[in-house]
Order: sequence, then structure tokens, then C-alpha cells
Amino acid sequence: MSVRDDMRRKLEVSADDLAVVNEFLTSADNPLIDPLLDLVERYGGVDEINRRADEAGRLENRLARLRAEDSPFVAGLEWLMEQRDAGAFVTLPGYRRSVLGSRADGMAFDEEHTVTLEISALQYFPWLIAEAEHAIEHRELMPGRYIRVRNMAEQTAPGEDVLAVAAAMQVIGASHVETLDTKGIDGSNVHLGGPDTIAGYFGGIGQPNDYPVKWADEYLRCLTEYGIRQVLNINSGTILVAMLLHKLGVRNEFKVSVFMGVDNPFSVLWLLLGARLFGAEHGTTGMAGLNLSNSVDATTIRQSAAVRDAFGLEQDIRFEHHITEAYKSIVRQPYLRRDELLDVAADVANISAKHEGADPEIEAKREHPSDIFDYFVPKQQLVDTGIMALLQQNYLDKHAAVCRTAEELTRAGIGVHAAALLHAPNDAEIAASAA
Repeated sequence: MSVRDDMRRKLEVSADDLAVVNEFLTSADNPLIDPLLDLVERYGGVDEINRRADEAGRLENRLARLRAEDSPFVAGLEWLMEQRDAGAFVTLPGYRRSVLGSRADGMAFDEEHTVTLEISALQYFPWLIAEAEHAIEHRELMPGRYIRVRNMAEQTAPGEDVLAVAAAMQVIGASHVETLDTKGIDGSNVHLGGPDTIAGYFGGIGQPNDYPVKWADEYLRCLTEYGIRQVLNINSGTILVAMLLHKLGVRNEFKVSVFMGVDNPFSVLWLLLGARLFGAEHGTTGMAGLNLSNSVDATTIRQSAAVRDAFGLEQDIRFEHHITEAYKSIVRQPYLRRDELLDVAADVANISAKHEGADPEIEAKREHPSDIFDYFVPKQQLVDTGIMALLQQNYLDKHAAVCRTAEELTRAGIGVHAAALLHAPNDAEIAASAA
């Protein structure tokens, strides 16, 4: 055996070490695990949680609740369904012809490395309708994935839009993720205040002390009351709690946020070690997405993909990579990673192109460029200050960035995943492809 082989052997996790971990996790009177088990039992147990989540998440039930509440968003949902059923949106083959002309009909697209078109953040339901109207008029694709970073208590209040957005995602055939309120910006984290406490942020926004179980409580409430299955996750403790819930049998999903700071392949290895070790019996982890840090590059993504593939998680965990970012308060500008996406998308599967801002040259011209801090301003304050229309324009600028990315991927022969129920091929296109 070579010296190198001997060193590799020393990295093996011993059965004795695994036994110690299992002993702790399954021990009686466990101060960490018992409160989580108490919480699951308080919601009726795993089977009852899953049953209630399924019922709350059915489209017909969501629509019935919205109508019973006399929601102002029912008309928008009905319009969206009418436009979908009437074939008002461009089909994917039609979109490809609009980009490539007749060359599209004989072109073989790389569907193995299809890129999901992603937009962030869809804060308010009317923005989705404005986006859909624009997409119909200009024969553009609607994203296949939407991120929301809105206060949960605010958007679950009477007359608000958490159910309407969730229903809309089912109508158009897209995935979405919500953000819970149980995080360390509510005063629970003594480090965090304004700019005068900036050093406190170096430890992460965090969910201190007993907040992981509080986070799980808020999650189970949203899961069972609204059918909201996928939420953002920003803390190593709540990530582990989410994995443990999934291992218990709860059909939960989460996405690791960019705020987690997963910025190198070793941090990906550490995170996915947990995902693999705490996978459920059927092999899934609950981790639907991993938003890598904005600092990663093409090599990082490829090395991280090698970890993901080695653990058999390629189909389970989507890598979400920022192509654009909010113009203010988060990254140095100009920030634009479209060329890098085209590079890695050729050989990294299950990746999404996340657009959190417009292309920088567009942002620079706006009266109110996109600002990540706008996500955390109460809705009424935005209305009172009169900037809601400017924020909707920011959102439509992000949509334009999505469209530009879709066009570049299409020109490169790489498949794109858009809203599946809006852009499916029509009967004539299906027949032509089969001929």
C-alpha cells in the first residue's frame, strides 16, 4: 500500500464513531431530540402532519379558501387559468423558433443539463400577474422557480396573498420557496442591530438558543395550515432540524439560502455529509436546493457537483447560482455571472439560474435600483412611501434578466425549465417532434 493510500484510509469514518452518534440520537431523555419529538407529537404525529399538509396544499382547497375569504386575488388566479387553458403563452418550441428561427426545428437541445429559470423575490401576487401579462404580450418565458422573502405573519393575515401565490405556482407549473419569520433579526440575537453592530453579523444572522425548535414549530404550522412545503433555511441548526424531521418521515422540503455562506467545495462537502447521513429511508433528504454563495466560481460549482454526484444527490438537490444580484446592499457591482452559467451548464446538471436583480446597466438607470433591504420593509410602509410601483418595476427588470439568460442558453443549445404548464408544446408541435 502506498503512503497516499494509507493516508486515504485514515479518513474513513469508523463504525465505532457512527455507533456513538447513533447512541446519542436515539438515547432517552435527549435534551435536543426530545423537544423536537414533543413538537411532532403536538401536531398529531408524522402521518397526521403529512395528511394535513396534503389537504392544505390541494389546489381546489386553496381556491375554495380564497373564495370563501373573498380574496382580492381570486380574479387574478382565474385570469391566469383562463390564459393558460387558452394557450396564450408561447410554447417552448415556439419560443425557440423566435430565438433561432427555422434552425430550432432541427436542433438537438441538451436536456440533460436543462437550467431552471429562477426569479427572486416575488414579494406580492400582483407582480406575478403583471409579469404574466408582459410575457404573453412579448412571447417570453415565465420562470420555473420563484423565491419569496416576505414576512410570513404579514402575508398570512386576512386578505393577504400566501395562499394565492401558492395556488398560482400550481396553476403555472412552477416551484416556489417561502421564508419563515423565526430568525435572529427579531431581537433574539443580541449581536444584531444597525451598522454599529456590524461585527455581530460575522457569525451569521442566526437562530440562537431555542430557535431551531421554534423554527420547526413555525414550519409545521405553515405546512399543515397552508400546505407551504418548501422554506428557506439559513442556519446550520435549523438545517439539521429540517433533516431530522425528514428522517422521521415528515415530507418537508427546504432550500439552503445564500445567507448560509456555502462558498467552497469543502463547505458543500460538510453540508452534504449531513444530508447523506440523515437521509430518509427512501433516499431523499428534504434539501431541495442549495444556493451557493455569490463568491463561488465555475471551478467551485464543478467540484461541488462532484460531491453531490458521489453522494447520489444530483437529482435531489438543485444548485442555485445567482446570475444577477440586487443592485444595492449585498454585493459589489457590477455583478453579472451569465457567461459563467453558460460555461458550467454544459456539464453540471440540476442547476438553476437565479435572478435577484436586473442586468447592472439597467439598474444604474433606475430611479430606485433594486435593494435587498426592501425585502424586509413592511408592506404598509412601502405603500405609504409610494414606492410600490418602483418595486414592481424592479421585479419586471429581473424578469427581463431571466429572459436574456433564457435566450443565451437557447442559443447555446442548452435546455431551459420554465413554468411547465404555461409553455408546454401544443398538439401540432408534439406530433411534429414525433414524426
